[in-house]
Amino acid sequence: MATLADSFLADLDELSDNEADVLEEENNDVANMEEDIDGDLADIETLNYDDLDSVSKLQKSQRYIDIMQKVEDALEKGSDISNQGMVLEDDPEYQLIVDCNGLSVDIENEIVIIHNFIRDKYRLKFPELESLVHHPIDYARVVKKIGNEMDLTLVDLEGLLPSAIIMVVSVTASTTSGKPLPEDVLQKTIDACDRALALDTAKKKVLDFVESRMGYIAPNLSTIVGSAVAAKLMGTAGGLSALAKMPACNVQLLGAKKKTLAGFSTATSQFRVGYIEQTEIFQTTPPALRSRACRLLASKATLAARIDSTRGDPLGNAGKTLKEEIHKKIEKWQEPPPAKQPKPLPVPDSEPKKKRGGRRLRKMKERYAITDMRKLANRMQFGVPEESSLGDGLGEGYGMLGQAGSGKLRVSIGQNKLAAKVAKKFKEKNYGSSGATSGLTSSLAFTPVQGIELTNPQAHAHQLGSGTQSTYFSETGTFSKIKRT
Repeated sequence: MATLADSFLADLDELSDNEADVLEEENNDVANMEEDIDGDLADIETLNYDDLDSVSKLQKSQRYIDIMQKVEDALEKGSDISNQGMVLEDDPEYQLIVDCNGLSVDIENEIVIIHNFIRDKYRLKFPELESLVHHPIDYARVVKKIGNEMDLTLVDLEGLLPSAIIMVVSVTASTTSGKPLPEDVLQKTIDACDRALALDTAKKKVLDFVESRMGYIAPNLSTIVGSAVAAKLMGTAGGLSALAKMPACNVQLLGAKKKTLAGFSTATSQFRVGYIEQTEIFQTTPPALRSRACRLLASKATLAARIDSTRGDPLGNAGKTLKEEIHKKIEKWQEPPPAKQPKPLPVPDSEPKKKRGGRRLRKMKERYAITDMRKLANRMQFGVPEESSLGDGLGEGYGMLGQAGSGKLRVSIGQNKLAAKVAKKFKEKNYGSSGATSGLTSSLAFTPVQGIELTNPQAHAHQLGSGTQSTYFSETGTFSKIKRT
């Protein structure tokens, strides 16, 4: 029977064996990784631009040679109308167009690779040039033109770059820290420039072929943007199907270049516009509306490409309809705003207005009429300061009150007709024949002739109102007359 110590020793032996296996596997992995790294470094060293053929391999590929040969034959032969009744996918010319679209994309990528090669080589001579000239073909042309020349005033760059960029390049070259390249490095750089220019020429030839067949491949798209622009859009997108799947905002940017303004104004520069700016509609649109027209063209071109990808309208009628819509919208944008129409006066009312008049209205106007005191308070005498409630012009002003010569603020209020009538009515109401007797009246009256006599006030008022004579002892009287001797 094994003891506890034996079992521990057995476990330790197993652990040591497992560790040896793990270490051996790790060593193998490290060795494989080192081999991979060495292989990658070897590839990078070969790509480190010692040899141009190891970097650019497209021109020597059999696919490139075959397609270019077919394109040249097709351009010499012209369009074959007999195949236009076939299904689009079965037409060999359509297949050649699809291959040309794929080849144009490969050419673009190859030009970028060669541009990097030229830039890394020529950086020792003119390091600032790559930040001034961004386009690969323009950069290759400038490098080939300058060569090892240090004085750019002796180099004619007219026709290769805009005049403003030529001036900036000349000034920068006079202060550059670069040195002339060795002959072998310069020769490799010039060869790379020639290869980039040859690839650009081949791309133009491919696009010319695709453009000549655009009326058959994409009739609706060609109707809107033109055959040349349609070929460039298809070539950049990678075919008609790829263009149909692309959103309109990306179609607008196809072919856009990064522009170097070198510190100049951006007011007249068109940003974020690609091949769409080469269309006839865009060029005939006023500058203020070109950004809107570019978005409209991109959206309609996308719709036309989707119609063409499904062969929805081989005759191009849909493209003509979309083009008419574009023209109508741009014309609508250019219309001046409608003139503001003068508002006519309302028709005069010939019927007499219902105005209240008569005694009641006159009484109401007299009741609410402005008083003489308020009239004076609302007036101001020229050249004489008015008095105010708080003095020094503070508080409520008194106007011409007290300035009429009396020196008093209070104005004597005259008794008007309305006030007299109101007073008389009030007196008749309190002392009239209404039956109400004032508590301040007395039945005793003092007369110089008769002395003290006891009268009935109500009867006396009744006599005055009726205009008849009555005796002191009437039916209404209850007191006798007392005569003083």
